[in-house]
Amino acid sequence: MSELMSMKNIGKEMARKLTSVGIDSSEKLIEAGSKQAFFKLKQSYPQVCLVHLYTLEGAIHNMEFNQLSEEKKKELKEFSDFLKK
Repeated sequence: MSELMSMKNIGKEMARKLTSVGIDSSEKLIEAGSKQAFFKLKQSYPQVCLVHLYTLEGAIHNMEFNQLSEEKKKELKEFSDFLKK
């Protein structure tokens, strides 16, 4: 869990949630990708929202989530909206 917490945007609570869904290292998060990780989180924690998806994407690319491009944010929002259906 501490390894996950060394990634940008990943705090203790997010690391705990990721670990609980089988993503317990930065390698596993990168391998899964933000969308798959978010999907797994959404199944166990329905309250996770779009900002969590942005956070995961930012962590994978070692950047603050608010620095994601508008195009990437749009793509991720469309994915999040699709999961709501």
